[in-house]
Amino acid sequence: MQLSTSLKSLWYRLESAALMTAIFLFRLIPVDLASAFMGFLWRKLAPLNARHQRALKHLEMAMPDLSEDERESIVRGMWDNLGRVAAETFHIAELLPQDERFEPIADEVTQKVLKGEQQAVFVSLHSGNWEMCVQPAVRAGLDLAGVYQALKNPFADQALRDMRKDLYRLGLYSKGHRTARKLVSLVRSGGILAIMGDLRETRGIKVPFFGHEAYANPVPATLARAGGVPIVLGRVVRTKGVHFRVEGRAIDVPVTDDKKADIQATTEEIHRIFEEWIRENPEQWMWIHRKWANA
Repeated sequence: MQLSTSLKSLWYRLESAALMTAIFLFRLIPVDLASAFMGFLWRKLAPLNARHQRALKHLEMAMPDLSEDERESIVRGMWDNLGRVAAETFHIAELLPQDERFEPIADEVTQKVLKGEQQAVFVSLHSGNWEMCVQPAVRAGLDLAGVYQALKNPFADQALRDMRKDLYRLGLYSKGHRTARKLVSLVRSGGILAIMGDLRETRGIKVPFFGHEAYANPVPATLARAGGVPIVLGRVVRTKGVHFRVEGRAIDVPVTDDKKADIQATTEEIHRIFEEWIRENPEQWMWIHRKWANA
């Protein structure tokens, strides 16, 4: 038992060392070059992975009117975007203050949130470089808390948390039941939370998504309803290279005597808008997600 624990610790440290080396090396490369190189590499190599066929299957299920060639082009574009995101993640601190790379678009409620006049729960999807979805909020001086999926390797997990510390000055919270009460308290006390809303959550609820039943996370709707605040849906669209359009669209969260129905309706509305956005730029969403109940 002791030997097994020691070997696991050694392996974690080796993994962490490899990650830190990669971070160091990628930060030596200008971000535009690193992004373009990784995008090209992933576009060429990732289709050899089994996940390529999974993405094609999901895309065919969601958008059956597309031709085989169109689906192949979209999924290869997805790999290009994911490769770019992987490289750009190492340059978050560098990209954050470069406002010329970002085109923010905000509706009236979102503008109030950015001015500090309104609280909200930010909910985004894996579109473009989703890591930079909170860039306008951070540049406006807002302190955010984030929710993320912790890595098993504690050393690598800390390294990735450190790369995002400038985005989430109120801290990053790992997903889990113990975190829920902290998040409710944070929202009720006026803090602003950012959370991904398009991931599969089999313990959550089911919503319509691209004409099929899909697993959805009810937490964003639950937190916003508990805090009495709107949800600001956010997306990032890669416009060219390392340049992005960042959009915020607010939705109201119903509060009636039927809490379960309120959460269901809000989560369905989130996914309706997500579907609309994905259809506009399908090559920038992560089709490898096992989002659907029958996939």
